Amino acid sequence: MSATIIPFELHLPTILPTIEGNVDYLDLRHQLVRMDQLLLASGLETKLVEWELERWLGSKEKPPSAKAQLNYQTHCRRALRCNIARLLLKEDFRGFAVRLADSPLLQFFCGLNELGPVRVPAKSTLQRYAAWWPETEVHAQIQQLLNIGQQQPEKLHLQKPLDLEAAFLDTTCVKANIHYPVDWVLFRDATRTLMKAVQLIREQGLKHRMEEPALFMSRMNGLCLAMSHARAKADSQKQRKAILRKMDKLVGTVRQHARRYRDLLDEEWAQTQWTRPQAEQVLHRMDQVLEQLPQAREQARQRILQGELVPSEEKILSLYESEVQVIVRHKAGAEVEFGNTLLLVESPQGLILDWDLFGQSAPGDAKLVRPALQRMDQVYEEPPKALGGDRGFDSESNRKELAQRGTYNAICPRGPQELKERIKSWKFKKLQRRRAQTEGRIAIFKNNFLGRPLRSKGFENRELSVTWGVLTHNLWVMARLPQAEAAAENVAA
Repeated sequence: MSATIIPFELHLPTILPTIEGNVDYLDLRHQLVRMDQLLLASGLETKLVEWELERWLGSKEKPPSAKAQLNYQTHCRRALRCNIARLLLKEDFRGFAVRLADSPLLQFFCGLNELGPVRVPAKSTLQRYAAWWPETEVHAQIQQLLNIGQQQPEKLHLQKPLDLEAAFLDTTCVKANIHYPVDWVLFRDATRTLMKAVQLIREQGLKHRMEEPALFMSRMNGLCLAMSHARAKADSQKQRKAILRKMDKLVGTVRQHARRYRDLLDEEWAQTQWTRPQAEQVLHRMDQVLEQLPQAREQARQRILQGELVPSEEKILSLYESEVQVIVRHKAGAEVEFGNTLLLVESPQGLILDWDLFGQSAPGDAKLVRPALQRMDQVYEEPPKALGGDRGFDSESNRKELAQRGTYNAICPRGPQELKERIKSWKFKKLQRRRAQTEGRIAIFKNNFLGRPLRSKGFENRELSVTWGVLTHNLWVMARLPQAEAAAENVAA
């Protein structure tokens, strides 16, 4: 049984100021007011709050008081709206906290505007809001929102039902927030992480005999500069090998010191001012690097000293992001990218119908068609009747699959002769022309709703950030669609 939301009255809001002569502000104000209307009319906000409330109540040994439940309901509502507004404005947590405190419009949308003192969430609270719901629940509510827009447009005050008749597929790379993966730079990262952790432990009074941690970081930085400058010299190959041997020796010493301090903290953490969870945080940070360092050292020796290649699936690209892949797409300006493959499925109106972020190496584009169709069959009452994509999605099995389903095949064929025949069809030509706009949709989504680069750490957090980006993007698109006359007059008022 789902949890019951305790009815509560919203705070008496302050009147938004009348702003004239600023079209950009008025556009933003109209968008936020319309998005507020969509969240309430679709029931999306209510369903997310109910789901989270049920989970929260289930985690309690005894039922909380009504006041505590009301407080948690308020946080749920604010979490949803703060996440949407922050992504819409392309702000980080700290920047959005400042804008939220300064903007009556954002306070209205996030449910914070009231008479008297206004309590605005701090950056740490906004960060917790970002992970308030699991990805699967947000994912399901996005698709339910599109179903309502297609089946019951009057409920969302839309002039026409959402057009889900066709779908257009494309893939892209969501770049990870890492530096270019150079082998010897991994040594610098390991030295910096381990020595900073050692420095924290020493400040708590736990010490072994060793030089100051800052000296090791300084020496590694000097070797990194020497490695960078060695490329311009005549005997660059010889010098790079000599410098790498010094780096390898230094990082080996760093590893020994870090291992001793790690064990010391694990055994004698009670002598510090830290709690056990705080000590575990430092231990986890060190273990993450110590476990990968032997492989990183062997990788650098193999690539630089021996001149041998390392298979992509065995290569360490980052000490902090294990689920980052090498993606070779041969794009102009991006021959090789480092991140995760993202499949996007777009509707004719620009709404994102389906998406999938791959933690491991993604299969070829042609193998993504059938799973995407199956997912859309399960969640949409009327799945798309036409499917378009570039020639990477074309295959014999996909043609048979679409024919059996009765779905019009607007995927560009690989063969030139077949393309000449298919281009004679006005419907194929029309859908292919529309399919070309999907590249622009991907650029809008990545640049405006994910960030460049996506700063979330860990694959689960990146996947959740992509889903929040899809929700914000779809609300933004729906807020710009023509409305029923009565609803338009209310928004204008």
